[in-house]
Amino acid sequence: MIEFSLLSALIAGLLGGVHCVGMCGGLVAAFSFRADSTAPPFRLHLGYNLGRILSYSLFGALAGALGASINLLEIRPLQISLYVLAQGVMILLGLYLAGWNQWVLVFEKAGGALWSRLQPLFKKLLPVKSVPGALVAGFFWGWLPCGLVYSILVAALAAGSATSGAALMLSFGLGTLPNLLGMALFANRLQPLLQQPTIRKAAGLMVAGFGVWGIIRLTV
Repeated sequence: MIEFSLLSALIAGLLGGVHCVGMCGGLVAAFSFRADSTAPPFRLHLGYNLGRILSYSLFGALAGALGASINLLEIRPLQISLYVLAQGVMILLGLYLAGWNQWVLVFEKAGGALWSRLQPLFKKLLPVKSVPGALVAGFFWGWLPCGLVYSILVAALAAGSATSGAALMLSFGLGTLPNLLGMALFANRLQPLLQQPTIRKAAGLMVAGFGVWGIIRLTV
């Protein structure tokens, strides 16, 4: 199922573009206005996003390793519960992308306390003066509370290994790139296409369908 999970994570990142821009658009603007560097702006924004995706991948690796350690306990009810939880979150995520519920946004509240502690440190990284500095700032950006990120992170728990968990979060991060990296370049052209009701519903149902199929596999 890992190939389906990677595809669903990629679609979630791409179709969650409006949420990403709403959550992070102000931050991207702050990066633009508070840069003090001779490096081209595109390189800085690429550095921010690479750092952000790197942090996602690290979170995925840690979640995957935790899930793998739980599996090593060989407690079947616990393994099944973890797996069903991951598939259930995937279904909710698909329904959110289709525009039919907001449950995944509840996860954002869970990270609010952590971000409040990291935010002062993050502000000290501004203004960014170099591409390496942009990578570090982007890494901290990845800690910003986000329901979409946390939803995929739950799925990474059931990925089976640190490598698979990292790959899942990497796929999600790559899906977010067109909206966040291309905000000033082509996002205005891409977003109207992604927000067409038919496309959103079809893609959301596809992601939810992967979760449903994952649960069905337990009974066959």
